[in-house]
Amino acid sequence: MQIAIVGAGIVGTATALELARDGHSVTVFEQRSAAAEESSFAIPGVLAPSLLIPWATPGMGGPLYRQIWGSQPTLRLAGAGRAGLGWLWRWRQAGRSAGAPSRLATLARLGQYSLERTRQIAADMELDAESSRGTLVLLRSEQEVDTLMQPAVQVLRDAGVAVDLVDADTARLIEPGLSAEVPLAGALHARDGEAGNCRLFAQMLRHAAQERGARFQFQSQVQAITHAPVGLRMAGASAGEPRRFDAVVVCAGTASARLLQPLGLPLPMAALHGYSISAPLRDECHAPQGAVIDPQHRITITRQGQRIRVSGGAELGPGGATHHDATLQQLYHTLSGWFPGGTQLSSPQVQVWRGARPTLPDGAPVLGASGVPGVWVNAGHGAAGWAQACGSARVLADLLAQRAPAIDVQALALRRF
Repeated sequence: MQIAIVGAGIVGTATALELARDGHSVTVFEQRSAAAEESSFAIPGVLAPSLLIPWATPGMGGPLYRQIWGSQPTLRLAGAGRAGLGWLWRWRQAGRSAGAPSRLATLARLGQYSLERTRQIAADMELDAESSRGTLVLLRSEQEVDTLMQPAVQVLRDAGVAVDLVDADTARLIEPGLSAEVPLAGALHARDGEAGNCRLFAQMLRHAAQERGARFQFQSQVQAITHAPVGLRMAGASAGEPRRFDAVVVCAGTASARLLQPLGLPLPMAALHGYSISAPLRDECHAPQGAVIDPQHRITITRQGQRIRVSGGAELGPGGATHHDATLQQLYHTLSGWFPGGTQLSSPQVQVWRGARPTLPDGAPVLGASGVPGVWVNAGHGAAGWAQACGSARVLADLLAQRAPAIDVQALALRRF
């Protein structure tokens, strides 16, 4: 089949590789000049367990009103408007709905399948995405397991993922660089957790897909998707008659909703913006060895090769023209306070980034046929895009070929909206 993919982030490049492996003729259209230049660029990098990633699912992190108006808010309404507030209400309702446990179970299976698929691809192709093993979730009290981390922890355990509650001393043995000044009652430890460089892996996937015949057209903005016949109408000088394909797969991040709306396919997606600061490693003994998560403040620190990345903040709405200073100051303070001496924060190589998490109000992606013949969707992964990308790509390739995928993803169909 002649297949077009819209978007060359981590989800789009993974999808291109899987479809090219299946023998399809694949063309990827990306408005930027390289792969993984937008939502996949400098994300936290936690690959597993996916349900423990901050902002991955509704209902995590305690009551929503505390996250917005509490003494230490973790969500900022940055010009969200009426539409943003309506989306936020749906997010809150999804976390409290009767279907939440079933949806979390589906996401847990997708996360585990994707982790296995990612590791298999990396092993087969001898790819190294600066990965580190082990995920540690810091707890100020054991009660935080119930108030901040449930029901995700129970769902992970039910799915066979080893998540252990350890005391403070054990947590400091796992991460010996963690400051003694950090208040700590214990931690959740996922031994099989993993983090890595998402952008680097996406670029590796792009090259692997190209070796199998996939074509990437950068600086190519898709103006519209057509369905009679199936194709793409391009913006700019290349505009004119649509380019025809047998199928189109939408992996366009926050632009997915705009492209699907004219087809009568409403996708209630919001751009939940977050920040990251990446700094060079200074001292191995004082730096994190894996991924460390603070669930109370929704902050993550990950080891990525010779760099350390701290990520956090959530802004609903377009935000301002400049970065939010208070959020960045908190990230700097967390990195230097948790792992003092571990990074070179004064280095000119320090990178500050703000990017969007394309998030749907129930925290789950849309995966599969759109309902319009020839149009497929693999989008809306939110904070878990890196964690779900390779599994989602394999599932979509199987569905497109009318094969039963390895996991049941009927709950992720677009019709649920």
